[in-house]
Amino acid sequence: MTALQLLGYIGWAALIQLVVWTALGVWLGRRRARLSPPTEPAPTAPWREFRVVRRVLEDPEGSQCSFHLVPVDGQPLADFRPGQFLTVSVVPPGAVRPVVRCYSLSDRPEPGQYRITVKRVPPPPDRPDLPPGLCSGYFHDRVAVGDVIGVRGPSGAFFLDPDPGLPALMIAGGVGVTPMVSMLRWQARAAPERPVHLVYAIQNSAVHAFRPELQALFRSCPAFRQTVVYASPLPTDVRGRDHDREGYVDLALVRPILQTLGRCAVYVCGPPRMMEALVPALRQVGVDEADLHYEAFGPASAPRPAGLSPDMGGPVGVTLPVRFLRSGRTLDWTGRSENLLDFAEGAGVDIDSGCRAGHCGGCETRLVSGEVRYARPPAWEVAQGHCLPCVCVPASAVELDA
Repeated sequence: MTALQLLGYIGWAALIQLVVWTALGVWLGRRRARLSPPTEPAPTAPWREFRVVRRVLEDPEGSQCSFHLVPVDGQPLADFRPGQFLTVSVVPPGAVRPVVRCYSLSDRPEPGQYRITVKRVPPPPDRPDLPPGLCSGYFHDRVAVGDVIGVRGPSGAFFLDPDPGLPALMIAGGVGVTPMVSMLRWQARAAPERPVHLVYAIQNSAVHAFRPELQALFRSCPAFRQTVVYASPLPTDVRGRDHDREGYVDLALVRPILQTLGRCAVYVCGPPRMMEALVPALRQVGVDEADLHYEAFGPASAPRPAGLSPDMGGPVGVTLPVRFLRSGRTLDWTGRSENLLDFAEGAGVDIDSGCRAGHCGGCETRLVSGEVRYARPPAWEVAQGHCLPCVCVPASAVELDA
């Protein structure tokens, strides 16, 4: 064999090796894309106008309505991770300024549209004299196909871990099922072999949302399981047909599921009372903090892990001056308020707000000087030099552009 022939063989071998590795790289890249939810878009994305193209009532009572939205400008949608939410802005009749709220995306990422689901919020049972939810009532009663609303996002820190090798337990109370539907629909497409168990707690069949959709999903994915819990079954509700258990979600129900799944990612979303009882209990039975993901409705939050003080790590027993520059007022923070937004409103200082839970960015305010602290990183990514007064407290003397 001549030197020239040897070089030729070496060249052909190198070329074949390059082709093989290139093909392998393409295959791995496509698999990662299939198994990984889209990356989170920049939460500082501007407001965009979206048109409602479809409305669907999701429960027999009509208390939960889905709105399908397409961008007016025809530009591509921002990707999102299953479990995240949109921030919406509307002006209900009689409102003096836009009302900002956050609503979970209730579908997997699709190229052409978003779907959010809004539950009508009635007056509290013990205070029927109070008005019903302003924004939810506006969506249910006024927002029609063809209407245009302001939308920002998607964003949020509550989303599905895409690892198909890590089982998932999803615990939803009431409308807290909406982000779980997004997770389940994405998982069914990306890796239906992943063990997933949904525990869905509601009052009864009248408010059982997404029932046909979820039934079809669980039938098509043998690795998925569902336990439906009714707190107050109707006389016509049949156990074994409409629901699996009666009462409330507790450790007696959850513990065997955890034992079956082994180490798993746990997702909890529901009303304050459920979160306050369940999240600490999950920690006590050994669910690792890194595997525990939760999101509560509105300004409520689950109890903090031991070691985080109520003042979120700020100075204890120290009075701190808080200066509101545009209002021209300086007030003393003593730690009696839950957060800077409550503190400002209690003193008559006006700060725009929305969700009051660190989700929407509606209260984002320029922090001119000083430092603030958060009990948990807010779901909204705060712009440099700003803060979210609804979920932070001063850690030093501060000046706010408010």
